[in-house]
Amino acid sequence: MATTDTPKAGLEDTVATSSAICYLDGDRGVLAYCGYDIHELARHATFEEVCYLLWHRRLPTRAELGDLQSQFAAGRHLPEGVIRVMRTLPPSDGMDTLRTLTSVLSHFDPDANDKSPQANYRKAVRLTAQIGTLVAVMGRLAKGQGVVAPDPVLGYAANFLYMLTGERPGGLATRAFDVALILHADHELNASTFAARVAAATLTDIHSAVVGAIGALKGPLHGGANAEVMKMLLDIGADAPVERAEDVVRAKLARKEKIPGFGHRVYHTEDPRATHLRQMSKDLCQRAGMPIWYEMSERIEALVKAEKKLNPNVDFYSASTYHALGIATDLFTPIFAVSRMSGWTAHVLEQYANNRLIRPRAEYVGPVYPQRYVPLESR
Repeated sequence: MATTDTPKAGLEDTVATSSAICYLDGDRGVLAYCGYDIHELARHATFEEVCYLLWHRRLPTRAELGDLQSQFAAGRHLPEGVIRVMRTLPPSDGMDTLRTLTSVLSHFDPDANDKSPQANYRKAVRLTAQIGTLVAVMGRLAKGQGVVAPDPVLGYAANFLYMLTGERPGGLATRAFDVALILHADHELNASTFAARVAAATLTDIHSAVVGAIGALKGPLHGGANAEVMKMLLDIGADAPVERAEDVVRAKLARKEKIPGFGHRVYHTEDPRATHLRQMSKDLCQRAGMPIWYEMSERIEALVKAEKKLNPNVDFYSASTYHALGIATDLFTPIFAVSRMSGWTAHVLEQYANNRLIRPRAEYVGPVYPQRYVPLESR
């Protein structure tokens, strides 16, 4: 007995809500934030501008951008209590740590008990600022290094790299990471964003909603593919001839193994984000003196396209891009969350503004109704 029309598995192509934040056209390879094509934003915008755009549906004026940059600078500081909790947690997956600490942040937020639109916006800004610091400090402590305080003079991308490495990044590294943040900022109703909106629809607090999103992003079918790409490249080895990458991938394909970083549920052509990350990988790997990672990636892309007719997605070239920036592989998925916090909070705010509890139905496929109860002694 079905209660609805038979759904597609995974709700594929099912329209679940209306939104003014993100537009996707998988057939044409289009990704746009509030009407602005991702290529336009990647060429000209900063991550701070994109955050403002997602939250306000328009680009900021110079004064508005300056005000947001000041709010980010003020919001990057982590309460000492949060850092103490971080130090007490046992070694674990970075996403576990990030999920726990994002929840801890709610206990120290000055607007924790205020659910007004104004307070929710302040929390969205604060969360987006704080998550960058959280991940940078996680990276430092994992290496046994001291915490590097944020520099109020630096922008978002430069500050993250500075807090992570302890060195002020150059222009190429800063711009590359800025673009990477822009490309990952939002992607319509992906699994983590949908999880955040479902939670927000209950009118829970914004911290709880994004903790749910982080939990969804942790899943290997959503986040983590770029880490798997880098692990594959590292297993091939920097000292191996570039042709070995093709041999390894052919062997994987022969075993019918999935090659990480290829294919996408929405895009039927090249993921527009991969277009920029491919060039960034080439430039950064060359500058870092490790062109082998880009060259191997290029060989793998050509082979998978020829054999499986699959295009690289956002994860494939982001792996070598992040590696060339000196970022540890374990931080790749948490960095995804650093960027996506802007999109998650934008969707949560949009859900709050026009809310209805999200309560879909399921097609029932269990035992036929009605079943008759049989007393225990007769079974």
